[in-house]
Amino acid sequence: MFESQARSKSNINHFIVLGMLLVLTGCQSVYYGAMEKVGYEKRDILVDRVDNAREAQQEAKEQFESALEQFVVMTNYKGGELEKQYKNLKSEYEDSKARAEDVRERIELVEHVSGALFDEWKMEISQYTNRDLKRASEKQMRDTKSSYSKLISTMKKAEKKIEPVLKAFNDRVLFLKHNLNANAISSLRSQKKAVESDIKSLIADMNKSIDEADKFIKSMSK
Repeated sequence: MFESQARSKSNINHFIVLGMLLVLTGCQSVYYGAMEKVGYEKRDILVDRVDNAREAQQEAKEQFESALEQFVVMTNYKGGELEKQYKNLKSEYEDSKARAEDVRERIELVEHVSGALFDEWKMEISQYTNRDLKRASEKQMRDTKSSYSKLISTMKKAEKKIEPVLKAFNDRVLFLKHNLNANAISSLRSQKKAVESDIKSLIADMNKSIDEADKFIKSMSK
């Protein structure tokens, strides 16, 4: 029995690894087919990808909060190792940029599987012979689409705010790099409120997106 369970687990892991490779090469339709063979439907994949996107946004939100804290520390500079503080701020920017890219990729994966799911659902509805079951399935699909549309709209709204924040952050990092002195800190200090406002607005939108993801996952588990 244990041998059978181990073999089954090994097969599932094989399909998951295969799936990751196929996703990276763009053959997602083959990936979906492979996953369905081990009982993992598009609906399950969508829920997992929404959860992954939610986690990516949570991590990005925490990273931007950390970046803001470092920026505030920098603007409150009273003396000391300026070079070290600059490197810390640059590191925060690089980490924020990486988290932003992860968020973008996760959202793209959500959009791809949702499109495949709804296309398949619509096609399968046409196969019903029982009118009551057909109407029930149509209603369920409409409700799921409505919930998904709200989710993806909120996710993309938050994601669109990331790039302008990153660009503004990069401007400050570059300025500090080219003017590593107390006068540069003074110039950045005057922009602290604008930076705080931009990042806090981004974080607020990310929180809304995370909440919507939680609601969507819960609705798909009913």
